[in-house]
Amino acid sequence: MVTAADAPPDSPLLVLTNLPDGDTARALAQHLVEAQLAACANILAPCRSVYRWDGGIEDATEVPLLLKTTAARYAELEAAISARHPYELPEIIAVPISHGLPGYLAWIATETATGDISSC
Repeated sequence: MVTAADAPPDSPLLVLTNLPDGDTARALAQHLVEAQLAACANILAPCRSVYRWDGGIEDATEVPLLLKTTAARYAELEAAISARHPYELPEIIAVPISHGLPGYLAWIATETATGDISSC
C-alpha cells in the first residue's frame, strides 16, 4: 500500500471525503483552506451513497468534498478532517496527482506551504 508519507513532500494529492450536508461541507472546507491544509476545496452536488455499516445496508444522501493538498500537509489535513467530521468513521481517501498543469500544481504547493497562518 502506498501512503502519502511515501511521496515527496511537495507531491500534490487529491483528498476525498463525504459530509452529511452542504453546511457541514462548507464549514469544513472553509476551515481547511484557512488553515492552509488545502489549497482548494470543491463542494460537489449531493449524491446517493449505499454502503454496509454495522451489519446493515445504509442508503444516504451525502455531499462530496474534494481537497487539493500536498503530501507534506496530508497528516495534518487528515487529523483536521477527523477532528471535525461528524461521522464515526469518515471516508478520507488521498489520491496522488500524477499529472497536471505545472503552474496549478505549484500553486497547490505554495498555498499549503507552512508559514505564517496567524489568521486561522
